[in-house]
Parts: sequence; structure tokens; C-alpha cells
Amino acid sequence: MFRMIKILKASELEESFFEGRDFGDSIDVVKDVLRDVKTMGDKALSDYGAKFDVSAPAHFEIPQNELKAAAEKMKHENPGLYESLCYSRDLAKKFAERQRQSFDEFEIELAPGLFTGQKNIPVDRAGVYVPAGRFPLLSTVIMTVVPAKAAGVGQVIMCTPPRVHPDDLDDAKAQGTGTPGKPFVGGRPYADEGIMAAAFICGADKVFACGGSQAIGAMAFGTESIPKADVVVGPGNKFVAEAKRLIYGTVGIDMLAGPTEVFAIADDSANPKWLAADLLAQAEHDVVAQPILATDSEEIANAVQQEIEEQLKDLPTAETARQSVDTFGKIIVTSSIEEACEIANKKAPEHLELAMDAGEKLEAAKKLVHNYGSLFIGHGSAEVFGDYAAGLNHTLPTSGSARFTGGLSVRAFIKTVTTLRTIEGKEGPLASAKAAGILGDAEGLAAHARAARIRIC
Repeated sequence: MFRMIKILKASELEESFFEGRDFGDSIDVVKDVLRDVKTMGDKALSDYGAKFDVSAPAHFEIPQNELKAAAEKMKHENPGLYESLCYSRDLAKKFAERQRQSFDEFEIELAPGLFTGQKNIPVDRAGVYVPAGRFPLLSTVIMTVVPAKAAGVGQVIMCTPPRVHPDDLDDAKAQGTGTPGKPFVGGRPYADEGIMAAAFICGADKVFACGGSQAIGAMAFGTESIPKADVVVGPGNKFVAEAKRLIYGTVGIDMLAGPTEVFAIADDSANPKWLAADLLAQAEHDVVAQPILATDSEEIANAVQQEIEEQLKDLPTAETARQSVDTFGKIIVTSSIEEACEIANKKAPEHLELAMDAGEKLEAAKKLVHNYGSLFIGHGSAEVFGDYAAGLNHTLPTSGSARFTGGLSVRAFIKTVTTLRTIEGKEGPLASAKAAGILGDAEGLAAHARAARIRIC
């Protein structure tokens, strides 16, 4: 049966549209993986690699000379890609360094002789995860490694799913291995060449050919080969997301990212071709991605619906995009741009576009919206720029979590800590000691009260 993206009125939206989306329970499987990695270390990584991956290498760390060779190969064979990665890295670095500067350190005298302060200290080691499934995410290397480096992290390690090393391809072919379910076991560690090149370009300190929830466990607990990190960040499938949920508290994490989503708000000045392209750009990620358009123009709604069909005809990823658009896509016709903004705030999308001409209406919409991962302002600010090469980070909150958190930034790699300094005998410390003693008594904590009063006796 032929289907198209649904057009509906705002009044027809069901409450379920605004709820977080869950796509399967993976907690039992992941619990087993994490337990085994914690107790058996490298052996568990090897066992699960032999079960889930195309390659289960004899050891996990990819030598720096392999990363460098991958970068040099890319520079020679695909200079456009190499230069684009460098350009994206440089923009991300500039943006992240400016973010780092915005986190103020200070000391203030709150009362005579009572000084309080704030310091921002980077973690010692960060672990980043870079998926390499249907679409090896080269850009994710930039979005995870660069802000960690800009934050001043001492060591940045990276895990990414293994591939068969070029030197082992003949042996793998002869054995009929090197495919999902039939891994080549015992070879040299290797990964997707593009990801390896990007890791070298961005300055990752160590890269390990290890994927899935077992890689998350390795970075959380540490193994014989992979050191324990203080923070683990990066996207992944539902097993990776569940692993990150379960390791939180043992280490820090960035967020729990679900299927990608885009929400565009457009008036009659918008270009239907551009809107359709932006919706499909997210739809091609995954069959459960969610492309949404809200507009006060029925003409734009109908034009975008038709344009999506036209662009799907020659889109190489049409099979995935088609299912995403038909199952989860929506075009919402609203009574006004203000109503569209209200719906967007309730939805709290990962990406929010304001496709309007510059002017009062756009400025008003900018002030009305406040729940989003990243905001793309005006017709020319394509969401895909944020994905790849505009300095912004593309690791963003999904499934409504933009109501309470932003995207990955240098903040994920920094601890904001506080300090106290006093000058003995001054009014401020004496007043604090008196108040602390009284509060200690009120709470029944006699040692607290004594520790305060002993300084004024």
C-alpha cells in the first residue's frame, strides 16, 4: 500500500507524540555483558567480539602508526574528505575552546574573612565511543575527541568496532570468516579506516578495536588492555545506550541518546525542497528516526509532502528513510507560528529549525522556543551543517530530554568544584561557626556543632 508522510492538524495530535520513545528492552543482555567484562576483563572482550563482531583481534589497541597510515592514505586518495574532516575539526576546536573560556573561575569574599570560590578541573581520562555499523560515523570522532581535548583532559581513549586487518584478509577469506556471525579470530587490531584517520586527525591518544556494550564496560571498569575512564561519551545502538545507563555512577556519561529527530517550524516563506531535504536527512539515519514539520501554511504542508515523495525516488537510502517518514514522520498544520512553537517546546526535539525569513516573526519565534538540543535559525541554517561542519556538537539530547539537558560539550569533561578559605578571627568565619553550631544542634549532630564551635572557643 502506498503511503506518505501524514498531514494532520495540531488539534489531532495525541499525547503519546510528546512522550519519550523506547524501542526494546536490552537490559538483561547488557547486564550479563557488563558483569563479564568487569570480572573477566580482556577475555570477555574477546569472547563477545567472537560472538558479535566481524573480527576478534588477538589484542585491542591499534598502533598509532596504523592511525597515521590511515590518515595519510585518506589525504592521498580522498583529499576532499581529509580536508573536510580537518575543517570540521578546526571549527569544533574553536567553538569548544570558546566554551571552555566561558566557564568562569572565581573567588569572592562573602563576608569579612570568608572566601568562597569555584574551579573548573578537567577529568584525567575520557573514553569516547564511535559506532561503525551501516554508517561509520567519522564526524562523531570530531564531536567527541575535540571537546575532550579542548577541556584539557589528560588522556582521551577511543573504542570503535573492529574490522579485519588488511594483512589478514586473505586468511579470513580462506577460512570463510570476517563477516557478522563468522568473525576472523586472532588477527591484528584494526577498525574502519575513515574512523582511524579521523582519530589521528583529532589527536585521540589511544584507539581500541572493541565495540558494543562490552566496549562501554571496558572503559567504565578497565581491563588488562583498556584503561578505566572517568567519563564515557558517544552515541550507539540500544545496547550501547543501555550499557551507558547501567555504568552511570561508576563513571560519568554524557547522556542517553535515542533515535534521532528533527522538528522544523516553517511559514509560507520556506522552501519546500529545502524542508523536504532536511526531513529526509534525519529520516535516513534509522527506521525509527522522527522527522517533523509544523507550519501555519497548508500550502507549504502539501508542497513538502509532495517534495518528500520526489526526493525519495532517487535517494540511495530511500528504504530506511521511507519507513521512518511513513511510520514516525508528521506534518502538523497549526493555527499560528506561536502554536507551532508551543508544540515544539512540549516535544523538546533534538534539532529544531526555524525556517522563516529574517524579521519580526523569526525574532519572536526565537524568543518563544526554549526546549531543544540545537537551534537552527533561518532558511540557510541547515541542520546538517550542525551534524558535520559548523562548530556545533551533534551529540544532542533526544526523546524529550532537551527539557533538562543540552548536548555534549566541554562541560561533560570538566568538574566544577568549590573552595573555601578563611582568615582566622575575622567576622565572617566567626559568624559561620556560630550558625553552624546552632544548625548542628538542631539536626542532632553534636560532632558537627563541636567542630564549628571549637574554632571560636
